[in-house]
Amino acid sequence: MLEGIPPFAVLAVAAVLAVVLPRTLGHVAGAAATGFVFVQALVLDPGTYYDVTFLGFDAVLFNVDEFSLLMGTVVGFLATAAVIYAYGSDASRLMTAIALTYLSSTVGAVYAGDWLTLIFFWELMAVTSTLLVWHYGGEAVRAGYRYAIFHGTGGVILLGAVVVHFAEVGSFLFAEGGIHPTAAALAAVGIGINTGFVFLHSWLPDTYPRPHLAASVFLSVFTTKTAAYVMYRAFPEGGLWLAYMGGAMAVYGAFFALLQYDPRRLLSYHIQAQIGYILAGIGLAGVVGEKALAGGFAHLFNNVLFKSLLFMTMGAVIYRTGIEDIRDLGGLWKVMPITFVLYLAGAASITAVPGFNGFISKGMVLSAAHEVHNVELLLGEGLLWWLLILGGVGTYMSFIKLGYYVFFHGDASIDPDDATAFQTVGMALAAGACIYLGVVWHDLIALMPHTEYVLEEVHPYSTGHLMETAALMTAGFVGFFALKNPLAWLAHHMRDVDAVLFPAVYYGSRVTIRAVTESWAAVDRVVMRLAGLTMWTATHPRDAAARVGIEGELRAGIGRSVLFVTVVAGAALLVILYG
Repeated sequence: MLEGIPPFAVLAVAAVLAVVLPRTLGHVAGAAATGFVFVQALVLDPGTYYDVTFLGFDAVLFNVDEFSLLMGTVVGFLATAAVIYAYGSDASRLMTAIALTYLSSTVGAVYAGDWLTLIFFWELMAVTSTLLVWHYGGEAVRAGYRYAIFHGTGGVILLGAVVVHFAEVGSFLFAEGGIHPTAAALAAVGIGINTGFVFLHSWLPDTYPRPHLAASVFLSVFTTKTAAYVMYRAFPEGGLWLAYMGGAMAVYGAFFALLQYDPRRLLSYHIQAQIGYILAGIGLAGVVGEKALAGGFAHLFNNVLFKSLLFMTMGAVIYRTGIEDIRDLGGLWKVMPITFVLYLAGAASITAVPGFNGFISKGMVLSAAHEVHNVELLLGEGLLWWLLILGGVGTYMSFIKLGYYVFFHGDASIDPDDATAFQTVGMALAAGACIYLGVVWHDLIALMPHTEYVLEEVHPYSTGHLMETAALMTAGFVGFFALKNPLAWLAHHMRDVDAVLFPAVYYGSRVTIRAVTESWAAVDRVVMRLAGLTMWTATHPRDAAARVGIEGELRAGIGRSVLFVTVVAGAALLVILYG
């Protein structure tokens, strides 16, 4: 029965109900719809549904396989927690409705079985997420415009890849080999914008700190993770180029996170860093095998959980204090103990502390990277492994910094209440999943595609992995307290690529728009003057001729033209009558 109901349609209906019903009932409808997505993904068996023909093209609106079911499971679970959290954070009916529409387009992209359907939902995700940013007003409006430019550009580039793919293959349906090689570069860039490739990422830390704190929870987990999933659809065999890009993202994101004092901006940079681990796993699929792919998807699954949890905890702090600079906080562990404990669960998960889910999935990716030695460095380890290790150290340092400034730094100068009841429920759901999947890790592996090839190769609590984790933790603690002052200096002097990119796009677009509009206006003036002159000449031939001194020639020309037309018409009439 459940297989006959498209989940994106259920979420779309819930979005409408969230607007028309009273606020409480609207959020209940939203949570019920997201819960449906979760339960449906758990009970469905892999198979393809809803093959249709649209405008003469074959399309699959609802494609159920191991990968889409994995995404549906985690999206549905987390979205339920996010809706509950939004209710406890005073989110308006309209904001939650927009968030549900965004979720609907996300689920549509996840279950798409062809590139035509995917690009439709991909663009709808860009539109609905932009509206979710804009809804808050203020600084979020300008950030939303920049966000729209990035995602609009990425969507156009991906559409170009899809068109080229269709021209080469003759079908929009997903193929075993992914997108056609001719379209690969376009697809990599188009999808790479949404995943936060280095130098294409600046929309991330610019946008996510600005909307409503509950909106940030939705935004922080769905666009980038869906993009990583689509990257797999485009490149199912991975590639070292993708793995090394992931390594670069892990280092770059962790480094710039260390320089931030806005908690949501810090977390946004760690979206880029953690997506780096996911892409490294996917990229190594063709080199290392199924365990690398399983590691990438396990980290994607876990990242949805712990990243949303961290945004929820910081959102609760901002909700209660109104402060968005962590240097102005401190000592909150005494007055917000529940939020503090739940923050620890999220921080332990993202930093891969044993007993938490990030320890399992990040360990799987690092284990796969151990086998890549095309560029060897210290200790006989490859460049990719070292990049991921450096990203891991930076992650430890970042969350020691965040926890230190928010919960321990100095004495509490304010006395806020702890998180609201519904905020706590949303956070507890995510935290419970992080702990459960770290302890009962076989259940996490069982959710992964191709489990039969992976389970025997995964040994997360091996001595080597535990020692590696201990070294990372030690380096993180020592690194933060040793480098705290230099990092503070860098925070004032080090700027990301957006310091150049945003002004360049702004002034470049102004110049482009001015050039286009002024050129059009000039052409329009010339055309209109020529049209007016032509009409005046046609209606005032003698005046026009007199102005240029050719009245006599004009009369003679008119006479010759009349004579010629008369002769031709007469000859034609004779042919018709006697020919």
